[in-house]
Amino acid sequence: MVAVGGCAQVQRADPAANLTQDRLFPSPDEAARVAAEASQVFAMSDGMREYAERVLRDPASWRDRRQALIDSLYMKGALQLAYDAEATRSAAGAFEARAGNCLSLVLMTAAFAKHLDVPVQYQQVLIDDEFSRAGDLFFVSSHVNVVLGRHGAPFKSDDAQWLTIDFLPQVDLRGQRTLPLDEPTLVAMYLNNRAAEALARGELNAAYWRAREALRRDPHFAAAANTLGVVYQRAGHLQAAERALRFVVEREPRSASGWANLARLFGSQGRHEEARLASQRLSALEPHPPFHFLELGRVALQQGHAAQARDLLLRELRLQPQQHEVHFWLAQAYAALGELRPADKHLGQAAEFSPTRQTRAIYAGKLERLRATHRQ
Repeated sequence: MVAVGGCAQVQRADPAANLTQDRLFPSPDEAARVAAEASQVFAMSDGMREYAERVLRDPASWRDRRQALIDSLYMKGALQLAYDAEATRSAAGAFEARAGNCLSLVLMTAAFAKHLDVPVQYQQVLIDDEFSRAGDLFFVSSHVNVVLGRHGAPFKSDDAQWLTIDFLPQVDLRGQRTLPLDEPTLVAMYLNNRAAEALARGELNAAYWRAREALRRDPHFAAAANTLGVVYQRAGHLQAAERALRFVVEREPRSASGWANLARLFGSQGRHEEARLASQRLSALEPHPPFHFLELGRVALQQGHAAQARDLLLRELRLQPQQHEVHFWLAQAYAALGELRPADKHLGQAAEFSPTRQTRAIYAGKLERLRATHRQ
């Protein structure tokens, strides 16, 4: 299980400098290349500068550049940005694609704010973690947003002098707790996301150097140490993997991903008692792993037990109410039961909560075919 940010709670701890082992991933140019990438996450492209000068320097917007920025980026008829978690993009990458996950859109908004000399603050929103998966890798994501202020106004997240911009419309911010994030941590989150994406593609060398740079930017960022542990384990460097994962659980004892990875590591080495103890710690934090009832529901549906599948999938939905896969399979279960109205509802929610434009389009097509069946 890999922790990503974007769209990893940070605790201050002892630095993790002794966790990196460059000799295991020899690549003379990669460190400099990744450091250069990190230094450019807020860089303005020519297109961004042209847009800023053409749209955001309008004299009518000078009274409140914060609101002008929000309107020009996110109001209907502006850039028409889309939420897309397929890849973590830099500020310029998000602008070019007109899309990004919450972290990418925070970077882009902050880049414009810096260009306009608008004060910026970053926040982690303390909502339930979201899970996704690629093959046998599970990813847990936290959520970040950006706050724009006025010069001379001390930062307070609930102060009217600071305007919050959030990129997940389904997230209700009322009453939500937040933690301020400093910029090095935000850049470390970007690098860790990029490392996790490389890991999902099987690119261990690229994943190592990005996780390494994330720890260099913020030596206290346990999520990057967790990613590093998974990279080491996949590369067969088991002692290095254990050192990194122990760092995670010592500093974040409630890290489910850290304990899950440790249990898997111990099990692969035949260290059954240590694996059992790590699994016990994991079970105390997370009695049922992500997608547990989803997988049981899929099996039940494939065996023709639609009512049982529906009940299992509803249990998973209580654990992951915004997980698009759960809504999709729940729609299939209801359709198999001949209940087309709830099937329509959950297929629509699968599209709404889908993390990428590609899967949204797929679900939208399935929804249209289901509605065509309604009309017959």
